[in-house]
Amino acid sequence: MRKSGILLHIASLPNDYGIGSMGREAYDFVDYLKKSGQSIWQILPLSQTSYGDSPYQSFSIYAGNPYFISLDVLAEEGLLKKSEYENIKWCEDPRYINYATMYDQFYKVMKHAYRRFSSQRNGNVSGEYRAFLDDNKWLHDYALFMALKDAHGGKAWSEWEKPLRLREPSAVKSAEKKYEAEMDFYIFLQFKFFQQWHKLKKYANDNGIEIIGDIPIYCALDSADVWCQPELFQLDSDRVPTVAAGFPPDAFSADGQLWGNPLYDYEAMRKNGFEWWIRRIGGAQIIGVPACALFFKTTVFDIILPRMLAGMPITRLDLAKIGNGGLCMECKVCTFPKCPFGKV
Repeated sequence: MRKSGILLHIASLPNDYGIGSMGREAYDFVDYLKKSGQSIWQILPLSQTSYGDSPYQSFSIYAGNPYFISLDVLAEEGLLKKSEYENIKWCEDPRYINYATMYDQFYKVMKHAYRRFSSQRNGNVSGEYRAFLDDNKWLHDYALFMALKDAHGGKAWSEWEKPLRLREPSAVKSAEKKYEAEMDFYIFLQFKFFQQWHKLKKYANDNGIEIIGDIPIYCALDSADVWCQPELFQLDSDRVPTVAAGFPPDAFSADGQLWGNPLYDYEAMRKNGFEWWIRRIGGAQIIGVPACALFFKTTVFDIILPRMLAGMPITRLDLAKIGNGGLCMECKVCTFPKCPFGKV
């Protein structure tokens, strides 16, 4: 069945506060898609950006980008005063995102919201908040990771003192106690992100619009995922990658590309039935695989695919010619013998 849609990342939506958000403009775009007879809204990863402000180098494969939280929605909820964010000079040119300003200002604004949220909560946890904590077991490790990054001036976990770098139990327990309030702030950010995201997604789906987006293949080295589960990656005893992701020379780059992401240890993942991958893909509605040749060469797809994509639509994207000119969807450059893209 053919469908059509528009690619527009949330960051590119119009907004007066430095970057697009999940506020009124996002709902207006859904209305526009419906009016235009479209059925797909394609976005880029919603991941929290890290090195190079890239969603493909994220502090967590699970965490959403707090920058996409609508400040106006928080004001409507009584968590912010408009005077706390309207008078900030978020950018020099509204056509471009100033990520340095976003980093410097956004979290200061969100701490006003967090203080009011904590005051309203007054030690009590709502059912929605409790369910969010129960359903997202990754939150604790992620929040500790972010709190420790702040405590270390933003340094990568590989530069932390050895007990924390290697996650010695006593060091982790001490940090959890010391940075409890900081961890709670980062959990609050994720709560508000996913609260707004689920409302936006439901509105889109209720209006006949499906949302499709990338899921980055690799984890960033400086991420809660690698820090917390080093056994799933090809690292040495000091937690340094023994191999790193990249791409060989091609028509776009004569020298190739070195991305720096650690590669997965699929033999280690095999031992628990690739549960890591299954959890990661679990919340997706539609999967787009724009670089299947790369994915097939680095993933035991014949084992993972049936379990994680059962009944889920997969797009067939003719994005580039690779190698000798064969389209990747035609499986001329990958060794996977049962490529589902051959007869879509």
